[in-house]
Amino acid sequence: MTENSKIKIIFWGTPHFAREILKQLVESGWKPILVITQPDKAGGRGLKLKESIVKALAKKSNISYLQPTKLKDPDFIQKLKSYQPDLCVLAAYGKIIPKEILAIPPKGFLNVHPSLLPRWRGASPIQAAILNGDKETGVTIILMDEEMDHGPILESRKWKIENRITYKELEEKLVEEASKLLIEILPKWLNGEIKPTVQDHSKATFCPMIKKEDGRIDWHEPAEKIERKIRAFQDWPAAFFETNGKRIKILEADVLKNETILKDKKIGEFFCFNKELLVKCGKDALIIKKIQPESKKPLSGYEFWCGYQKKLK
Repeated sequence: MTENSKIKIIFWGTPHFAREILKQLVESGWKPILVITQPDKAGGRGLKLKESIVKALAKKSNISYLQPTKLKDPDFIQKLKSYQPDLCVLAAYGKIIPKEILAIPPKGFLNVHPSLLPRWRGASPIQAAILNGDKETGVTIILMDEEMDHGPILESRKWKIENRITYKELEEKLVEEASKLLIEILPKWLNGEIKPTVQDHSKATFCPMIKKEDGRIDWHEPAEKIERKIRAFQDWPAAFFETNGKRIKILEADVLKNETILKDKKIGEFFCFNKELLVKCGKDALIIKKIQPESKKPLSGYEFWCGYQKKLK
């Protein structure tokens, strides 16, 4: 195959995971000719428009970018065709790509996905792996088709999930593996050395887009499940409960298995033991290590108990 710089790649992506993939492409000599990312979104105080970090990196790297609101817009499709890409690479873009666009690059669309497909197709595979207590996950690169995370597999890499790993920690591990794998297989794919393998669709599992309300804690659930939710939703929306109309986030926790301490406690009851804040759950108890009251700085569980004890009763 010709030199990397002569291969015309269009990159699609929006959040941190995508940014790191794009960064590796640029640094490895596979600099895209164009970046497609989501439109700027209003956020923060004053609801000012905020650009995606992928767009910011594209500007820094002197790469042209587009932010279409509708992928089926004829003008957008015509503009894409005018770039005459050899290949498209997609990582966490956030929308299903229409058939007409998938057909534009002769070498297709490669999707870099942070799970071991067909497990956890969808928008939140890293969170899903933590929430469900998976022992391993990984990254998969597929040749995209019209269905979500459905196309044949080019290559994958497994990763053992460490005990009590957080979302951010796992994302960093997976994006590092994904970047290496993509750079490794790109020349092989372009040279026709890889034969895609059809996924076993009967084993597919799915994970939806996460909503803010998904972070709400139900104390009737087992403490282990709640602790996994805290780690999975570390980045957003955070695991939370409400008291006196205030939303309180739990940032770090552990599980206590001690029936003697818990036998006289009610589900959802907060109490202090050995200067640790605990709450009884449907099974076992949650030890709250770090907690953040609404509009306040994070506190240790014990600090929170000392200052908010009366409000929890």
